[in-house]
Amino acid sequence: MSSRLPRIAAAAAPATLPPPLPGLDPAWSRLVTVPGVSDQPGGAAHPTRTWHLLDTAGSLAELGVEPVGTILCVHGNPTWSYLWRSVAARSLEVARDGGPVWRVVAVDQLDMGFSERTGIERGLPQRVADLGALTDELGLTGPVVTLGHDWGGVVSLGWAVDHPDLVVAVATCNTAVHQPDDAPIPAPLRLALRPGLLGRVTVLTPAFLETTLAIAHPKLERPVADAFRAPYRGAARRGGIGGFVADIPVGASHPSAPELDRIAAGVAALDVPALLLWGPRDPVFLERYLDDLSERLPQADVHRFEGAGHLLPEDADVAGAVFEWLGDRLPDGVPTTRAAQGLPSDGTGEQAEVSRPLWATLDVLRDSRDPALVEMAASAGPRTISWRVLARRVEEIAAGLVDLGVRSGDRVSLLVTPGADLTAVLYASIRIGAVVVVADAGLGLRGLTRAVRGARPDWIIGALPGLGVARALGWPGRRIATVSLPTAARRALRVEHSLVEVARRGADRVASGATLPAAPASTAPAAVLFTSGSTGPAKGVVYTHGQLGAVRDALATQYDIGVGTGLVAGFAPFALLGPALGARSVAPDMDVTAPRTLTARAVAESVAAADATVVFLSPAALANVVATAGDLSDAQRGALGRVRLFLSAGAPVSVSLLEAATALMPNASAHTPYGMTEGLLMTDVDLDGVRAAAGTDEGICVGRPAANVRVRIAPLDHDGRATGTLTDAAGITGEIVVAAPHVRDRYDRLWRTNRVSRLGVDDPRGHRTGDVGHLDAEGRVWVEGRLQHVVTTPDGVVTPVGPEQRIERVAGVGRVGVTGIGPSGTQQVVAVVETVPSRRRPGLASPELTAAVRAAAGVPLAAVLTVPVLPTDIRHNSKVDRTRLSRWATSVLAGGRMVRP
Repeated sequence: MSSRLPRIAAAAAPATLPPPLPGLDPAWSRLVTVPGVSDQPGGAAHPTRTWHLLDTAGSLAELGVEPVGTILCVHGNPTWSYLWRSVAARSLEVARDGGPVWRVVAVDQLDMGFSERTGIERGLPQRVADLGALTDELGLTGPVVTLGHDWGGVVSLGWAVDHPDLVVAVATCNTAVHQPDDAPIPAPLRLALRPGLLGRVTVLTPAFLETTLAIAHPKLERPVADAFRAPYRGAARRGGIGGFVADIPVGASHPSAPELDRIAAGVAALDVPALLLWGPRDPVFLERYLDDLSERLPQADVHRFEGAGHLLPEDADVAGAVFEWLGDRLPDGVPTTRAAQGLPSDGTGEQAEVSRPLWATLDVLRDSRDPALVEMAASAGPRTISWRVLARRVEEIAAGLVDLGVRSGDRVSLLVTPGADLTAVLYASIRIGAVVVVADAGLGLRGLTRAVRGARPDWIIGALPGLGVARALGWPGRRIATVSLPTAARRALRVEHSLVEVARRGADRVASGATLPAAPASTAPAAVLFTSGSTGPAKGVVYTHGQLGAVRDALATQYDIGVGTGLVAGFAPFALLGPALGARSVAPDMDVTAPRTLTARAVAESVAAADATVVFLSPAALANVVATAGDLSDAQRGALGRVRLFLSAGAPVSVSLLEAATALMPNASAHTPYGMTEGLLMTDVDLDGVRAAAGTDEGICVGRPAANVRVRIAPLDHDGRATGTLTDAAGITGEIVVAAPHVRDRYDRLWRTNRVSRLGVDDPRGHRTGDVGHLDAEGRVWVEGRLQHVVTTPDGVVTPVGPEQRIERVAGVGRVGVTGIGPSGTQQVVAVVETVPSRRRPGLASPELTAAVRAAAGVPLAAVLTVPVLPTDIRHNSKVDRTRLSRWATSVLAGGRMVRP
């Protein structure tokens, strides 16, 4: 093999122990000499090879505990066992706390780290054999869990394939076992593999090493980066780095390609629990490699650490995830729970029963000429689509998609603004068992990009703006345009078909007598909906067909929405459920990325066009509707007077806003339901209920649980964590926990988030909302803020909504954000306010305003700051970003620049 690789191997050198390094306990380091190692497959044995490794066996013995098994950790290139120091440390913490005891063995591969420099190029077959020889010398017995990163993941999986009698689980971080024939290797590796550069960037200079360290997120602290550099100072120590890069199989003729193929096939045959951890910002191990591993290990639990990159154990809490997973899946070193039972890895294990599929009403009304949809933003003015036309269009697109090769389980990303096209494509996709991915433009470009890439769609159906962004930012998926495009534009955007072409193909299939596939099961996934991203990166929420049907039924039951109801929806999920409800639906002419742009006239025109009696708007949209009410004509006011019900949700809604909206819609009952993307209707309260509750308790009253919904509270401890046993007792503040048939199935590729959302919840349909609040004596739910926004002061926890509400009653104050600064447990409370009229620049509040705010707050305030506009989420323009306010307040109060938050 050496003749086919560049001659970049360094001279031989003995193994050594590392110097003192941050986070590395010297007691873990060992040198282990392995006798009789062959340096080439089938070659003569070398007398010995000596490895450096980290081993916690001695530390466990000092604790007097016996391990249930061993975690075998294998680093990649150009790191070393130092990468796994957090895993070693966490294993001992868990053992001290009485948890499952796992021995950690983290190796430095030969020619890497502080292991021996052999002076011989070692390909993948040899590295797998090397690891096997080492574990034989260690006398390693089962159960063993492998944990590998980068090409160490391949080596560890090769070991697992070769030791089925010992391995009980496998875990990886950003690795790959197969290079697709139709995709090039990633650009950074193509560059490093160029003959003129390979030795120069990997061995003669530390360029490859430094580049790897530079792409950590966040940037590595200097002492940590120096620790990774420690074993590779000087070209003579870096031969293994170059050898690893040279050993990447770039084609079938590469010497290591057969071994990689063998490992890939063996991985697919592994029948053990698996954990795939991933950093999406990796420029080398792209998401397609995660897709491949997921297909080979369908039983795997997957967690993507959004914002993390290639050096995943440095970027994210890999150690915590690993030991949580081991505690769940292998508490005694033996597989258990879902992985052992063959159940979905992160679903609920129990599905909602649904008597009718989501498209059932379309089938019932397929011959009706009554209006189903009204498009207010059509270029030629409002356009009405009948049930007959909509049903036929759905059937034709469904048949056309099948003809193109869209199959059950394929993911279809919909980059289409609300209207007839989006509705038809959504119901057609769901009908044939495809999984629709709905990430709306309200996430902003960055959030939308992150969502679509994370969802890994097989197909993208989009309008021109969405397709342009998809092409520019390299989103995955084959493309279908909603409009016909010139040949040059199709080629530039990589569009294969137009929606008209798809429908025409489908019409031909229908005319020929072809039928659609059988309806998907109620337990099959139907949609991935994304959260707003107001408290972190938007998360994909998976709903099954049964759960979407349960959402439909919950809305119908709670609000008496059904066939013949006219529905104006300024929020896409509700608009898309209109046909499922049998409601005549209309989306107002508005920019979905800016709800505050919706006007009263636009709502009135939508109501008139659809003869609507139900209106749903976000609080930000509703506020602007009220603000622009003076532009209404008498006829438009008359149309609004025919509304019988209006709903506003997505963020807290004040009594004054509901009252102002009621003045516009005087015959309507005003409701503010409480829910989230994970469960769209959990509680409900009307204006009378809000008025009756006003001022009687802390927070915002969101009413009583809806039908079939159970609400309990997980009490907060002194550190602001929801650690208490679930209760329905009144007056206890904690995290709000809901359970209902229409709660989501799971988060998409977020195993750890799924785990947290159900931790301590005994109902398989349960969900920890992340909201804090309490129940009152009448069973009403009061929301006091978000769990992550709880302020932990020396005197106890402070939830933000109560103080915010009291401060908002102060003259000259608009919206308010209450946040904390300082270390947890000793935080100080800060109020950040919008003034009326608005100040042009941020700054300290005037002494008079500060005194008034402090008097009203009800909690001690360290400072009162004013800003022109509080930072909010994009989708709703309503949820104040208190985390951002905390960072800003910390900076400006410490003497930083007084800039806008």
